[in-house]
Amino acid sequence: MLCNAGLLRLLQRGREGVRRFASSPGATPKRICIVGAGPAGFYAAQYILKHLENSQVDIIEKLPVPFGLVRFGVAPDHPEVKNVINTFTKTAQNPRVRFLGNLSLGSDFTLDELRERYHAVLLTYGADKDRKLNIPNETLTNVLSAREFVAWYNGLPGFERLNPDLSGSTLTLLGQGNVAIDVARIVLSGADLLKKTDITEYALEALSRSNIKKVLLVGRRGPLQAAFTIKELREMLKLSNSATTWRSKDLQDVEEVLPSLPRPRKRITELMLKSLSEQTNQEQDSTCSNKFQPIFFRSPVNFIGTNRVEAIEYVVNQLVDNRAVPTDEKEVIPTDLVCRSIGYKSVNMDGTLNFDERKGCVWNAAGRVLKKNLTGSDQTIDDIEDKYENGLYASGWLATGPTGVILTTMNNSFGVADLICRDFKNDVIRVKEAKPGLDLSGKRVVTWDGWNAIDAEECRRGQAKGKPREKIVHVDEMLRIADGK
Repeated sequence: MLCNAGLLRLLQRGREGVRRFASSPGATPKRICIVGAGPAGFYAAQYILKHLENSQVDIIEKLPVPFGLVRFGVAPDHPEVKNVINTFTKTAQNPRVRFLGNLSLGSDFTLDELRERYHAVLLTYGADKDRKLNIPNETLTNVLSAREFVAWYNGLPGFERLNPDLSGSTLTLLGQGNVAIDVARIVLSGADLLKKTDITEYALEALSRSNIKKVLLVGRRGPLQAAFTIKELREMLKLSNSATTWRSKDLQDVEEVLPSLPRPRKRITELMLKSLSEQTNQEQDSTCSNKFQPIFFRSPVNFIGTNRVEAIEYVVNQLVDNRAVPTDEKEVIPTDLVCRSIGYKSVNMDGTLNFDERKGCVWNAAGRVLKKNLTGSDQTIDDIEDKYENGLYASGWLATGPTGVILTTMNNSFGVADLICRDFKNDVIRVKEAKPGLDLSGKRVVTWDGWNAIDAEECRRGQAKGKPREKIVHVDEMLRIADGK
């Protein structure tokens, strides 16, 4: 008689078999491989399943767990943003879909291998490296990236040992996008406001001991060019234990241009001016132990310190045609911890891929990957077969660069998925023969049932602590749980 674990494994294999072979009778299935199980990959799969008859989709992910930046990028105090996981789960449960986790492009398989075994390949593996400032002393201790800090508190495997030093009083965030605001809010919120979220326990413990009382949010341009959204700013202004202080000089001419601003920019600018007008009262409020300070028109030119960062030297900018132009004036501002937040970049995971190393994305036109010797400026070739890699596509940040929010990624992925569907229907991609899909022999693969086991264990651990989940951060432990051990 089989034990429960053995019976479960047989049932899992049966379900995986149904997923593998479900298709319309008599027709050759259209096999599509999506590399990357983040929002771009799942949105593309959702669209293809709905609009391309007789299609079968394999979603390949280098981690044992799905959802990419929704799991590892969205702030723990924004659970509503993570509700999109419910939609992704429905897609993964479609019998025409296989989730294949713990498989990595470049080590477990090559791009050429995928193209031989699928009719179409869509690359959506995102951007998991940082852009750097390339200024002196950038390697000083406690000069990190916001991406690393977010990965640390969100439990991305490999970052649990980051151990940022929170013993100082001041954190400086270089960049004024939503990621920077997220880090500022998490640091200033305090452990009591975060203990009911899915933040990792080790991060919660470190934040409970944090001495950081001031967060500076520094941008090279002015308040009218700040990249954070009104929602993110409003959340910062509402933090009960934190006062927002502005440099009034940064906002002195802003009110004059309010009538000419587009409505979204006008609303966020009005919110800044309102906050500035309330600043004196906030500063006198003894209940506000923390300070949040946006600073504009500053570009870092040097990190000052011997073994660790002690201050940042900035050049003062002026705005010319919406560009930050440096002046001769400089300013030095002390700090104890620095997080760069100047953008992510993708990496080339396969040498055969036509990759723009400077921009950190795949050379493509509306999602079609250009041939190896072509760049975005090569628009003179009329024959699609001479211009594009047949059946090879890219979407999400790998294709566009790290811009926008999840909705932006959804629209981009729907557009590229529609292009794939049309290429099948117009015989640009010819289904002459059946394709076998990826050879999984000898590979330790995590299926969707394996993810469900990991998910259940995380929820069980979280429930014991009054949290929605306690993320497992070690890949080996994930694999053991996925195997039923």
